[in-house]
Amino acid sequence: MTTQPDPDPPPDDLADAPAPMTPPVADPFAGYDPDPYFCELAPDRGGDGGAIARLRAAISAIGLDALRARAASAENDLINLGITFTVYSEATAIDRILPFDCIPRVLTASEWARIEAGVKQRVAALNAFLHDIYHARKITTDGVVPADLVFTNPNYRPEMEDFPVRFGTYVHICGVDIVRDQHGEFRVLEDNARTPSGVSYVVENRHVMLRSFPDLIAGLRLRPVDDYGQRLREAMTEIAPEGVDDPQIVLLSPGIYNSAYFEHVFLAREMGVPLVEGADLAVEKDRVWMRTTGALRPVHTIYRRIGDDFLDPTVFRPDSMLGVPGLIGAWRKGNVTLANAVGTGVADDKAIYAYMPRIIRYYLDQDPILPIVETHICREKQGLQYTLDRLDQLVVKPVGESGGYGITIGPRASRMELESARALLLNDPSNWISQPVIGLSVAPTLTEQGLRPRHLDLRPYAVTGRSTWVLPGGLSRVALKEGSLVVNSSQGGGSKDTWVLAEG
Repeated sequence: MTTQPDPDPPPDDLADAPAPMTPPVADPFAGYDPDPYFCELAPDRGGDGGAIARLRAAISAIGLDALRARAASAENDLINLGITFTVYSEATAIDRILPFDCIPRVLTASEWARIEAGVKQRVAALNAFLHDIYHARKITTDGVVPADLVFTNPNYRPEMEDFPVRFGTYVHICGVDIVRDQHGEFRVLEDNARTPSGVSYVVENRHVMLRSFPDLIAGLRLRPVDDYGQRLREAMTEIAPEGVDDPQIVLLSPGIYNSAYFEHVFLAREMGVPLVEGADLAVEKDRVWMRTTGALRPVHTIYRRIGDDFLDPTVFRPDSMLGVPGLIGAWRKGNVTLANAVGTGVADDKAIYAYMPRIIRYYLDQDPILPIVETHICREKQGLQYTLDRLDQLVVKPVGESGGYGITIGPRASRMELESARALLLNDPSNWISQPVIGLSVAPTLTEQGLRPRHLDLRPYAVTGRSTWVLPGGLSRVALKEGSLVVNSSQGGGSKDTWVLAEG
């Protein structure tokens, strides 16, 4: 056997040289300082079995550069999947993805139990309130809520008076906006009882995290979110007209130019039901039919994503091209069900919001599980004067707007903005409320400088048929601009995956 000679030994000065050093991984948390705000991912929060501390360690182990690379890949996923919303506030309509932050927001099992109970309580009170104001009107007769605040509200619909709805459920899908203050207490910021949007991002955010960051989820027991479509379909089946065991459910959309059209497509697919527009439906002899390539098919339950005004041109706006002529008549005859019911907007009015603790006590004989933010109603003389005297200290909001529009944040407003707000208040006080500035909780968010604290809120989604189910977690919206308190997507906000730790 022939042997190869040993290679020359290394020179003496290299024999003991250390192996090349691997560059240290940059810690994403370097420079992260949430003070003075409550941090949703603070290591001392612990979580079940130290889950939050383990998650932080896993994020640090990935390193800042790899974190950025994987976050960019996740964002490309969203673009390729067409997960967008449409912005109309610019010169032209632009489809954009909802900016996604890869650092999840974590809720412990006990925190979620409190939120879930509070949301169910709130939905029960909202439905009891709506049933009462469209029937006996006891709450206004008893002076708990001012009658003119209800019956002159533009969202009050006389067409709903004395009209029964199945199980007394008016708000079938409800989004409750919740914030956590500087003391760590959850507070309700507002209710969304008309056509709340955003739930598609809850499910898609989880899918993105499973694809791009499986190592962060590994070892954690999280409550699932994938069954939202099934739960929604079950509720839509329950509320179908009596005697219909296998109802035809449809999702009614304004069409492709609606800002939330992606969500309409998503939810129809998740439920396994047709996505239709007004022109796809017809009413004959007080029954709703869906046009198909063959014969007309009866429709029994409509999950509508169209506002009240545009649903039926024979009842509301005659110029509406989005709705279905005769739809309300078919509903009143008991041949079809609409979710959410018409007229729910009066319950999520920001002025009514101030009375919600009283409403909960009145109908349920319970104290609110989730408190509201201190609110001053400017239609009341005392509330208006309080607001005018402290305009530079308060957040002033229009009662009928959503999406973060029309808000003046006093401590951050210019003199010109404050004077404009003062003029609007004096011109129409009934259109305004004011609240103190809440030091919203923060969570680590990926920025060019690394992980930095950004303010966020939470929108859990409740689905109600016979009973109420709450999707574990909800949409965590995050204000991506440093120091900003406005989390709405229309104002530049993004979202995070919301993890609810399972018990045990």
